[in-house]
Amino acid sequence: MLHAVSSAVLAVTRHLSVREVLQVIVRSAARLLDAKYAALGVPDDDGAFAEFVAEGISDEQWAAIGPTPRQHGMLGAMLREGTPVRLADIRRDPRFEWWPKAHPILKDFLGVPIMDGGTVLGIIFLSNKRTPGGFDEADEELLTLFAAHAAIAITNARLYERGRELTVVEERTRMARELHDAVSQKLFSLRLTARAAAALARTDPERAAEAIERVERMAGEALTELRAVIVELRPAELDRHGLVESLRKQVALLDRLHPMTVAFTAEGEAPGDLDLDLAPEIEVAVLRVAQEALHNAVRHARAARIDVRLAHREAALVLEVTDDGAGFDEAGVHGLGLPSMSDRAQAVGGTLTVSSAPGRGTTVRLEVPA
Repeated sequence: MLHAVSSAVLAVTRHLSVREVLQVIVRSAARLLDAKYAALGVPDDDGAFAEFVAEGISDEQWAAIGPTPRQHGMLGAMLREGTPVRLADIRRDPRFEWWPKAHPILKDFLGVPIMDGGTVLGIIFLSNKRTPGGFDEADEELLTLFAAHAAIAITNARLYERGRELTVVEERTRMARELHDAVSQKLFSLRLTARAAAALARTDPERAAEAIERVERMAGEALTELRAVIVELRPAELDRHGLVESLRKQVALLDRLHPMTVAFTAEGEAPGDLDLDLAPEIEVAVLRVAQEALHNAVRHARAARIDVRLAHREAALVLEVTDDGAGFDEAGVHGLGLPSMSDRAQAVGGTLTVSSAPGRGTTVRLEVPA
């Protein structure tokens, strides 16, 4: 049992987003205490829950139940009192009020507050223990112990997310400064040169033509610099969803928009478990390479299927974009965004390889340190 608790705690601390932490906590608690149902709520300041995750309830059941609960009944009492609750039948307790019609019937109940000092971070509760007899004192002690570790994990996840937000703000400030310094000066010079060309147009057409050529050249330089700054901006979807979910959403969108099948899989060191703690610049590089490779495959490969795989192997993160399309002769092809993808890989200490042959499809493989 102690080994199971240790494994569960380690699983929690590996996850960095608050939502992931809550989901692992609930899943681990239900497994450790052999409960059919488990849930965890983090309260907000408006009488509801900022986060509420559950185990044992399907998406269809959630849809039938309706909105997440308010801070009333037993949940509200636990938030106010901050003490464990263990009951043989929650329906007979005076603090119980009601639940929606589609809500599963809960009987035996064990709830524990997740505390940070004197502050209740959330509540975790289990119901309907599969082993006959309901929850006992040992179960309460185990869940209390696990809740203490969960409090640390939640606090760490919140600090990590705030740190990421500060990093993003700093990066955007730097980009804004670069945009101002690099592009605005170029545009100012371009404007002056255009005025000079207009003034010379009637009196000295030859010098006016030279000025117009300078305008065209400077406009091209300004456009190149502007694109370089914009490309380096951290995509907003990374802040909202993280790398894995951002890739999943983009692949799903392409799958809906195009006739070929576009699929995404994420693999960790354990099956179905991909834990990422990446520097922001690495996340941007992986996402941009994936986008470029997908764009090439969708537009040029004439493929029936495109697979995007993200895997955590030892100390490396590996991205592969593979299609079963027409392929190409590697020696005779330039462009297709390959130089920019290679530059992105090198900039974050990674390597990019492209494998293709006519009629055999293409695989773009990016490996970066994780």
